[in-house]
Amino acid sequence: MPDAEDVRRIALSFPDTTEKIAWSMPTFRVAGKMFATLPEDETSIAVRCPKVERDELVLAEPKKFWIADHEASFAWVRARLDALEGEDELRDILADSWRQAAPNRLLEAHPRLGLPAAE
Repeated sequence: MPDAEDVRRIALSFPDTTEKIAWSMPTFRVAGKMFATLPEDETSIAVRCPKVERDELVLAEPKKFWIADHEASFAWVRARLDALEGEDELRDILADSWRQAAPNRLLEAHPRLGLPAAE
């Protein structure tokens, strides 16, 4: 089961990523733009997710994903760390959120980051 230290290690491994405390919690930013947080007691993460996909995730896996009331109007979703299937799933979730926040120069420099591995 991934924990807060795994979130920190993986998030900070992405290009141009920094950690900053905001709202009394760790936040992770790419080129200054937030893509993940470790809210409350650091047992979950909040990540960017388009609203349509977010709603589908919550409906499909409600024990894993949910929408915090104060984030309902934003394109963010929460994921319970203890419900994730391991570090690979955590890395995929964080990388997808990183891609949504990263500027084009980083996306062009790292075109495969966050995409499924080619088979």
